Amino acid sequence: MDYSWTLIAVIALALIFDFVNGLHDAANSIATVVATRVLKPHWAVLWAAFFNFIAFLFFETKVASTIGKGVIDPNIVDVAVIFAALMGAIIWNLITWGFGLPSSSSHALIGGLTGAAVAKSGGFESLNHAGLLKICLSIVGSPVFGLILGFLLMKFVYFWVKWGKPSIVDTWFRRLQLASSALYSLGHGGNDAQKTMGIIVVLLISTGHMQQTADFHVPFWIIISCQFAMG
Repeated sequence: MDYSWTLIAVIALALIFDFVNGLHDAANSIATVVATRVLKPHWAVLWAAFFNFIAFLFFETKVASTIGKGVIDPNIVDVAVIFAALMGAIIWNLITWGFGLPSSSSHALIGGLTGAAVAKSGGFESLNHAGLLKICLSIVGSPVFGLILGFLLMKFVYFWVKWGKPSIVDTWFRRLQLASSALYSLGHGGNDAQKTMGIIVVLLISTGHMQQTADFHVPFWIIISCQFAMG
């Protein structure tokens, strides 16, 4: 069976998911700088898009490797599994975006992958239980760590500025908000764009268009395409 056109269509769908991921999560990067009027909305979007795009210059493709071989058994992956996973994630992202719910695109994609794998294999033996355990722990742990770090940083900030002049404090925090937005966008591009890289690579391996390697090599054309779609 010739998978060429189907393969191209599913790769295009993966990039659409990447685009929807960027649309869904853009507010995370720019909400603070827009709300405090540090940047106008269109400049804030460009600011976030730029740092999302250049993230590949700073991060290795470890998240792509986790998605590619750390969630489900790569041996059961085919075009249909990837198509179902991507469609499930895209539909869920659009639903939550429509209702203004800040849900995780990463967890939507992982849910789509595991659901498609279980449906195809008829059981849970196709899942990478160790990899999913780490992901589940991070789902629970990330908001807890965020709460603790946010609390500690806020206490530090209060201590740091309580004797400062309001005008000086305002000037410095406007600059720091630009830095925090840029760093958040950089981290988002380094993490979330890699999910799609992992999906495309495992799809190409499953259809015989790429050789599987021990280090889960991601070709540059995949990296730049995913970063561009995310940005």
